[in-house]
Amino acid sequence: MGPKGSVDVLGEKIVNNAGRNNHSDPVSEFILLGFPCTWETQILLFAFFSVIYVLTLIGNLSIICAVWWDHHLHTPMYTLLANFSFLEMWYVTSTVPSMLASFLSETKTISFMGCFLQFYFFFSMGTTETFFLSAMAFDRYLAICRPLHYPTVMTVQRCIRMGACCWLCGFSCFLLPVYLISQLPFCGLNTIDHFLCDPGPLMKLSCVPAPATEITCAVFNSVLIFSTFVFITSSYTLVIRVVLRVPSAEGWRKAFSTCGSHLAVVSLFYGSIMVMYVSPTAGNPAGIQKIVTLFYSVMTPLFSPLIYSLRNKEMKEVLRRLFRIMISGQGQPLKH
Repeated sequence: MGPKGSVDVLGEKIVNNAGRNNHSDPVSEFILLGFPCTWETQILLFAFFSVIYVLTLIGNLSIICAVWWDHHLHTPMYTLLANFSFLEMWYVTSTVPSMLASFLSETKTISFMGCFLQFYFFFSMGTTETFFLSAMAFDRYLAICRPLHYPTVMTVQRCIRMGACCWLCGFSCFLLPVYLISQLPFCGLNTIDHFLCDPGPLMKLSCVPAPATEITCAVFNSVLIFSTFVFITSSYTLVIRVVLRVPSAEGWRKAFSTCGSHLAVVSLFYGSIMVMYVSPTAGNPAGIQKIVTLFYSVMTPLFSPLIYSLRNKEMKEVLRRLFRIMISGQGQPLKH
């Protein structure tokens, strides 16, 4: 199909739905506009994001395999990192495959239930990510600021329980916002100017104004984001204070190498989500929403394994050994 045909089909679909909006029929599906452009451009975007998706899965899976195969990495820090990489794989999977399918679709529709399921899983995994970043910051605080207590306080078993708590809390927190928005009456326009089911554009489609729900979601997002961000920055501030007192240049290098990678990922993730979700939704144009969402939902999971591996000498060495084993076809655990 040519570029004009693709755009015309989508335009006709939107016009038909706009005509239906004169009635009070409840919405049974939504149209995700995504990135309206010519057919050729959509094919290019499909290829581009397909490559990014595959690279993201490979990068994060490599870290998981490295931690799994090398017994020297069976420590709390790397256990949390492996959990974080596993989370990143599912986080990007909650949006990119549907976005890729949308590039090749003429109608770009998603069912009402499918939209809210994507909404729930995407934001639940995003919330879980804030908890894991907090847990990783706490782990570094204990390791550097309380080194004598670290082996007894942060055992592998306790680390696993902490990780399980992150998953449980992350998938529990967003039940309320999803429920509140799903109860809004949707009987008007069903076109979402986004590539995923985001709460802002969804609330704008409600038949009646929902200032209470919008304010509730904004307050909820602000409390969640700022509380975890303050905890993380406080932890690393204490870490930096301790590191600055270390006389050894090697100690400086090792501490800043580990904490620097964590802080880089924290800056990428929190910098973008604060732009999106701390203020009420009306203040962000649709184009800005898409770009910022792309950054924290697609690009951050791509950069995370690169940051953690390139800035971590031990992880770099294990990955090098792991790739060597994969190429040679041997399956034994890695040896130092």
